[in-house]
Amino acid sequence: MFNKTSKPASPAAKPQPVPTHVVEASNSSSGSAAPVRRPVGVRPSSSLGAGLIIDGNVTGSGDLHLDAVVRGDVKVDHLTVGESGSIEGKVDAETIEVRGRIVGAITGKQVKLQATAYVEGDITHEALAIDVGAYFQGRCLQSRRPEPTPAPTVAAPTAAASDYGTPSLGTYDMNALSDLK
Repeated sequence: MFNKTSKPASPAAKPQPVPTHVVEASNSSSGSAAPVRRPVGVRPSSSLGAGLIIDGNVTGSGDLHLDAVVRGDVKVDHLTVGESGSIEGKVDAETIEVRGRIVGAITGKQVKLQATAYVEGDITHEALAIDVGAYFQGRCLQSRRPEPTPAPTVAAPTAAASDYGTPSLGTYDMNALSDLK
């Protein structure tokens, strides 16, 4: 077990404390604000369980796992709709994973429809994955981040180079127009 001839192992690195910041959370029953410590960089995660019916919009920052029924729009950072979850309204999130039912437009960077998903509505996405068995009725509209446009360069016109065969809107060759007189 112990080997006295080898060098002792370097002392284990002590775990560094996780930086935290204070978030003010209000208690709706008393109206007072109680400080809550949450690690920096960790997104809050919430869950709405089966059996709940929400008539209205759900918004927030962080992750949401939804097994409830929502009749309204949902806007969060990351959304997972469980197999018993259902949304009737617009959905907007960075990443969306659907195992349940959504009837309405979906907008997200990454959208994944699992085999048990039922979706009726248009999906606007950057990346879309649909598993075999998923039901989807609607349009897929791929959106891309705007690429930076290079600075316009000004080229001196040349008399020898003429693009008569290449039509271009908004540009005219004055020499060609003079022949029309």
